[in-house]
Amino acid sequence: MASFLHVEDPVAAAAGLLIPLLERIDRQRGAARLAVAGGSAAAALGAVRRGLPPEVWGRLLLTWVDERCVPFADPQSNRGGAYRDGQLDPARPPGLELPLYQDGETPVEACARVAAALNGAFQGGLDALLLGMGEDGHIASLFPGRPFERIGGPPVFAVPDSPKPPRRRITLALSLLAAAEGAVLVASGTGKRAALERLAAGDPALPASALLSLTVVADVPSGSQ
Repeated sequence: MASFLHVEDPVAAAAGLLIPLLERIDRQRGAARLAVAGGSAAAALGAVRRGLPPEVWGRLLLTWVDERCVPFADPQSNRGGAYRDGQLDPARPPGLELPLYQDGETPVEACARVAAALNGAFQGGLDALLLGMGEDGHIASLFPGRPFERIGGPPVFAVPDSPKPPRRRITLALSLLAAAEGAVLVASGTGKRAALERLAAGDPALPASALLSLTVVADVPSGSQ
């Protein structure tokens, strides 16, 4: 069951939770593995970057929980948006970041590349997640009402027909996300209230309900806070 924190500034609160977690994992493993969503969650990435000791940030392996199959320069690109908003430094060594989609790739090519990197540099897993959630309750590109649980399936797969544009996306699998040691979900605005209520009740139709180590930081109460 997720834990909930009602806060005035979800972005700052999310960073405050993730920074000590990533520092501890860095001490234990030598480098932490973090997957990040776009939107308000990506906004917290900048605060994480500023709050981590430079040597810990300099070793952090970073990827994305999902990506739209659009060019990096497109405003709808999660990764592109993080760079344009200054959450990430273009001078950061490229080997420390795993893009889910690169310009000119087909979704099949992107998934094959990402799966190989997850099994290689990421050693088959993630340590921490920085998530957002849509008003419909989706996380990554895993949508309620669709078969988002692929037991025994690949760690990453293409979504050809997302119910929200753009239709073509790449997403990490729920099984990979659920295995992370810790997850922080950022939720802002009254439009998320209904989804938060469902998540607080443990609604199995929401993919976030499968995340056992989930902390939700929201600026609207969920009813369990």
